[in-house]
Amino acid sequence: MNTQKHSNFKNIDLGITFIPFFLVSLICIFFAFFPDFSNIYLSNIRNFINDNFSIYYLCIGLGMFLLSLYMAFSKYGKIRLGNIDKPQFSYFKWGAMIFTSGLAADIIFYSLCEWILYANENHIKELANKGINSDLELIKWSSTYPLFHWGLIPWSFYLVLGVCFGFMIHNRNKHRQKYSEACRPILGKLVDKNVGRFIDILAVFALIAGTATTFSLATPLLSLALSKILGIANTTFLSILLIIIICIIYTSHAYLGIENVSKLATFCTYLFFGFLAYVFIFGKQEIFIIKYAFIAISNMLYNFFPMATYLSSKADGFTQNWTIFYWAYWIVWCVGTPFFIGSISKGRTIKQTILGAYAFGIAGTYVSFIVLGHYGLSLNFTNRLNLIDSYLKNKDLYTLIIGILNTLPAPKLVLLLLSLTMIAFYATSFDSLTLIAASYSCKKLKPDEEPNKKLKLFWAILLILLPIALLFSKNSMANLQTVSIIAAFPIGFIIILIIISFFKDANLYLKEK
Repeated sequence: MNTQKHSNFKNIDLGITFIPFFLVSLICIFFAFFPDFSNIYLSNIRNFINDNFSIYYLCIGLGMFLLSLYMAFSKYGKIRLGNIDKPQFSYFKWGAMIFTSGLAADIIFYSLCEWILYANENHIKELANKGINSDLELIKWSSTYPLFHWGLIPWSFYLVLGVCFGFMIHNRNKHRQKYSEACRPILGKLVDKNVGRFIDILAVFALIAGTATTFSLATPLLSLALSKILGIANTTFLSILLIIIICIIYTSHAYLGIENVSKLATFCTYLFFGFLAYVFIFGKQEIFIIKYAFIAISNMLYNFFPMATYLSSKADGFTQNWTIFYWAYWIVWCVGTPFFIGSISKGRTIKQTILGAYAFGIAGTYVSFIVLGHYGLSLNFTNRLNLIDSYLKNKDLYTLIIGILNTLPAPKLVLLLLSLTMIAFYATSFDSLTLIAASYSCKKLKPDEEPNKKLKLFWAILLILLPIALLFSKNSMANLQTVSIIAAFPIGFIIILIIISFFKDANLYLKEK
């Protein structure tokens, strides 16, 4: 990527840069001063969406997966992103950047504990009771749903849009790397008016809210782990210090450019799989982990379409609390991650991009949930730790996770490795998001350009201000997560517009060839 930068202040879109941030800031202030009212208000909105539009989210999720396969194996799959035959990055570096940009440190948090949450769900218990051995069925279904909610459909969101944006940037040489520009084949000149600005402001609003809440998911675990290693109190100050350290790491790499992002992503990948290897080898539960890996994967594939179309009753609420939540969460993250995937995929065909990214994304995600999740499952069902009942009593997932890791040899070393991996994951996720957010702030940006360094520095700092503020208000943190889910509702319609625009423009492109 060319190191030429925009230095002209006039190239910065002040409205798209500041309006979403002020909106999120006002919402946070409102949550902090009126927590009870905001809880009720947002809960009512979320319940309304869940009750009336659950099918909408399910259709988008399944539709994106099917669409990704169609794009890969149809005539569109032969389209090469950009006019170069040799990809910009090697296969491993490219895959490492995709994997680490698409997931943050929350994958480690959820890999260790999500099965516990599912094991306590009535829907999972009902499925388990249908089998001959309910305990074994509970293991099977508790380890199946994490693979479903973090697998094919989530990555299809990223990859379908990644291809759309990659085509827009590299094949059509668009100078406005924004959601609105991707809608131009359908909206035409409306993109240059208030309609386009509304789309981009909504997108950046969702990006800020999504990144802020992502820090809230796993930072408490990171803070608790370091407090155990250092023998100090687990305080808000420690959490703030960690966020600042993470910011310094990802800022320096984003500031220096895409090549440094690639190096950090590669380091994070090695560190991540080193952590998984330690748990797998020294946890001495290899047979259990491998056995239930095959069971969970085969169960997920066999039941994929029933799970993707399952709509629970209001009384059960499983679909609304889990599947709808996750599909909405991935939609919000689609504001940033697909742009990054598209920008680094120059030189690859659409088929190579989709199938290659699926390979890296699914492999890394599944290995994480299989090794970490099944290790915890083995402890519970061999009666070494009673994790399911413990969670029902104290609702403290972070302490339970520390308890799981303390069963491994050299627990402080394990916690240190966990901490380093989480910091690296946060840094690699947010350096890519910093580049994308800075690109949104530019009125024009050529495909081979990066945003101005000062603009990247501005966004790098901006992305941590809300997470720091939210540490002082747990209610606001939960509410902002709900705001992210609500924001996904209109973004879903914009995603549909982007996809229709892609097919319209891609057909013209093929005719031109």
